Amino acid sequence: MIEQVTTNPDWKLLFPVDGDMLNERDGDIRDGRLHIIVSIEAPDGSLLRVNGVSAQREEDGIYKAPVSLDGYRNAIVVTEEVSGRSESLEVIWLKQASSKYRLSLDDNIWCLKDIAENAHVYRSIFENPYLALYKEAHDTYGTKVHINIYYQTEGFDLSQMPDKFKEEWKANAHWLRLTFHAMQNDPDKPYIAAPAEEVIRDCERVTSEIIRFAGKELLDPVTTIHWGEATRESCRALRKLGFRGLAGYFRFGDGKPIVSYYLDDEQTAHLAKRDFWKDRSEDLVFIKIDAVLDKLDVEQIVPELDRLKESPHESGFIELLIHEQYFYPFYRGYQPEYRNKIMTAAKWASENGYEPSFLSEIGLFE
Repeated sequence: MIEQVTTNPDWKLLFPVDGDMLNERDGDIRDGRLHIIVSIEAPDGSLLRVNGVSAQREEDGIYKAPVSLDGYRNAIVVTEEVSGRSESLEVIWLKQASSKYRLSLDDNIWCLKDIAENAHVYRSIFENPYLALYKEAHDTYGTKVHINIYYQTEGFDLSQMPDKFKEEWKANAHWLRLTFHAMQNDPDKPYIAAPAEEVIRDCERVTSEIIRFAGKELLDPVTTIHWGEATRESCRALRKLGFRGLAGYFRFGDGKPIVSYYLDDEQTAHLAKRDFWKDRSEDLVFIKIDAVLDKLDVEQIVPELDRLKESPHESGFIELLIHEQYFYPFYRGYQPEYRNKIMTAAKWASENGYEPSFLSEIGLFE
């Protein structure tokens, strides 16, 4: 049973908030502990204590108090001495989540169609030019690649995918993953208001085919739903299916959260400035995508990653994303610099001390 948080209307916790997932860039490590500063917005004259330590009002009008974290889960309790009111929260210290990165790919199906159509010719899945590019990135920089896939596209569905290459898929599972994205590319935002039963049906259909043609070794407890929009009930259903993390943009468009699943304005705004946040009420971790490579020109990639590196609350884990369709010359939005974008980002990560990692490898889900 997950403990519910009691919110006190007389103050507002600014940092951390319940469900925050912290790393050493959020504070300072000394004597095996992560030391952070709790910040609270409260009326002048408040007598606040944080885990028993008096909070001091600073020049900016914010109350602050030091707290030391020494485990994965850490309780923080704020108490107002006069009223006796209190607020409790839990934060997580991620000891393995800094200086890591992952490359995820959305909207994938055409590469699988090509492999199926050429199964009588190909001796390897990496004869497919798209997968060959990611093999090159892995061989050169160690990049780990997470592919989110559709069930079908025009003239093809996953039931037609041969299991001829299953052992090769499994042999590359240390750097390659496959998970559910959606049934198909259209319509846009297919799950924004869809019932949980529809998401379950589509997810189970894709997952069973992945296991058949590639092996359960390729599965992962993280995915990105097409358009990053789904109801709380659908996300809860995905959690029951074994997914523990969902990646999205966590931005605003026309004043409303977009690519943010069911998160509200305040949760989206908070996560927009962080790597991860956990909704403890659903036992789900949300992962912020830091850079969408197909939205950047090649010359913009390094400056954007340099900017992220200097942002203390965003630079621990770098989440990179690109979409499959821009790889192909026949696509209306073809990007000739597609390969260059992948290799530029991977090279930057390598040269800046970022280690390739899947999210399931950094202690995110202990």
